[in-house]
Amino acid sequence: MRAGSTIEEKEHAVFSGQFTLPEKAKIPLKDKLPKVIVISGLTAVGKTKLSLLIAHAIGGEIVSADSMQVYKGMDIGTAKVSLKEREATPHYLIDIREISESFNVVDFYFEAHKAIQEVLARGAVPIVVGGTGFYIRALIYGPPNGPPSITDVRSKFEAEMLDKGPDVMYERLKKIDPDYALTITANDKQKIIRAFEIITLTDRKVSHFSKQTSSEMLSYDFRCWFLYKDKEIIYPSIEARCEQMLKDGFLEEVKTLEKQGLSKNSTASQAIGYRQCLDYLLSSQSEEDWQKFLTAFKQASRRYAKRQFTWFRKETLFRWLDMQAVSFEHAAEMIIQDYEGSF
Repeated sequence: MRAGSTIEEKEHAVFSGQFTLPEKAKIPLKDKLPKVIVISGLTAVGKTKLSLLIAHAIGGEIVSADSMQVYKGMDIGTAKVSLKEREATPHYLIDIREISESFNVVDFYFEAHKAIQEVLARGAVPIVVGGTGFYIRALIYGPPNGPPSITDVRSKFEAEMLDKGPDVMYERLKKIDPDYALTITANDKQKIIRAFEIITLTDRKVSHFSKQTSSEMLSYDFRCWFLYKDKEIIYPSIEARCEQMLKDGFLEEVKTLEKQGLSKNSTASQAIGYRQCLDYLLSSQSEEDWQKFLTAFKQASRRYAKRQFTWFRKETLFRWLDMQAVSFEHAAEMIIQDYEGSF
């Protein structure tokens, strides 16, 4: 298809067969596994809107794969679906933890599978929606290997992370387990903490634990889609969303959560937007501080989208949908046809 094609021309090309999506990974699956739709994508790309369209059309129920939407009160900063929309379409794994409680990828794995089983038992369609790639990978292939987390040990490394910072901790990990360190970055704070926890508890390198990537791990026929737009399009949308969150009362939300113990939750307090809000609240809150905060908030959000893009490039089960090329209605139609076996 020629460069500069209009949206309408791109949509026509998709449905006429002139433009093909990336092939679905040819991983053998057992016959008649229950189908589960998985919708991920860049932040601010429209995952919620598309998932609701699909759910309304085929009797779907939504399982959130957002690591922060599990917390009560973390609403505006996580773009949590509204109560009205949740009343119309059942949602799972939203508001299931207090801000003082922990939640990790292993918790997600078991909670998400339980939710999927409940949805299937009612004859509804499970639709997993979210942008947390680490959680979605665990859902598909199983939780990471290694010993169960021990609070005292983990807390020690969480405190070190806050004190020394991710760059120092990452460099230390590179010396202890260079093979594993190559698979992550200094931005992966929770993975760094978990790595030190595993090393401490087992006296073995994380890289010694085999990854669970066998197709035998697949317990469902996952129909996976990743929504994206070019950075020239998505970055302005991300920045506009940041500004709208602040207009909607994001700062007040963080103040309330801080009174409930947000800073003591090492995971939630590092969430994009929340971390920057907490830093601003500790400042003198001058105009200069405000501008610095706003810049940091937008920058962290853009960087997150870039990391999502990089992460999902490695996930072969996902087919990519350019949301500049198709409308939400047509995207929903494509995913539904794929689910029903006619695409």
